[in-house]
Amino acid sequence: MFVDLEVLKKKISSFRTEGGHLTKVSDELAMEILHAWEQWTGPANGFYTAIGVNQHKMAKIIGKAKRLKREGHFPAEDFKEIKIVGSTEFGTGQLTPCSGIEMAWDNGKLIRFSEVDQLVDFLKKVA
Repeated sequence: MFVDLEVLKKKISSFRTEGGHLTKVSDELAMEILHAWEQWTGPANGFYTAIGVNQHKMAKIIGKAKRLKREGHFPAEDFKEIKIVGSTEFGTGQLTPCSGIEMAWDNGKLIRFSEVDQLVDFLKKVA
């Protein structure tokens, strides 16, 4: 979802005092700001300029939104399961590239598992 920064800027302005300070920013707006911040690909100063806010004023609001998100007040997007169709093995019985689960282990060793159950069993044994 693309966030229109001009609309966000207008929403933020409704929480400004006469002195220009941001006060009592709603949780919903804080989450919108965090979402826009996470989608921003340019330099940080460009984001703050686009929404018309000083980075020091915005740090507390973004921190609040991160805390709310972490505590589950605003659930993340719905989980989407991805199913892989096709064979995971060559004729030799080895995994094809980009199939299964790869885990980096001690000293740079790479361990591959063709199924999640194998990984879970391995982790139980080494724990």
